[in-house]
Amino acid sequence: MKKIIFTASMLLMVSIVTFSQEEPEFQYYKNNEMKTLLGHDRGGGGYCSFSTGYSNINNMDAILFGGRFSWMASHSLGIGMGATGFINEFHYEPAIDRDVFLTGGYGGLYIEPVLLPRFPVHLSFPVLFGFGGISFISKDIEFNENFLEDSKAFLLIEPSAELELNLTRFLRLAIGASYRLPTPFDVGLPGSYTIDVESLRTLSYTVTLKLGKF
Repeated sequence: MKKIIFTASMLLMVSIVTFSQEEPEFQYYKNNEMKTLLGHDRGGGGYCSFSTGYSNINNMDAILFGGRFSWMASHSLGIGMGATGFINEFHYEPAIDRDVFLTGGYGGLYIEPVLLPRFPVHLSFPVLFGFGGISFISKDIEFNENFLEDSKAFLLIEPSAELELNLTRFLRLAIGASYRLPTPFDVGLPGSYTIDVESLRTLSYTVTLKLGKF
């Protein structure tokens, strides 16, 4: 996480230095004009986004997928709703002599401060306040059927840091990392095999495409 934040900070500093060297270029920011990598224009309003990513859930590789709808205030603060789904890989569990996996999702309110949004490369810090659920699934290979063994609900806070690229007036690409902080739960088969909250209390890495008027 420290390496990601350090790299993002260095890229931001390079961007600031580059555009501050030429007065006409920096004047765009002073005049409240949105700068992009492929042009510039004024922006403001809201956006929707689609994301995919990777995480390690219960020591297994997991795929993430999600989206957001957000309203932008003064270019520098987003407020909206979003959700993320996840599923980790099938793996054999000797305790119950079956292949198993975890799946679920969470969502809620997003608050997204954006630092220097008019520069083509900048940082944002989305925070999710929400709730979700996780399910423990076993698979019968002989009959190729999945069985829901157990499921639990939880509350969650997920702070993030994203490096954003203003590609055009209406398109941004964000590369980010987040850390899930769910409330305690135990899911599985009591007495034989259970998984606690630490299975979800891990880092996630995402790539997000944002479409809208910023």
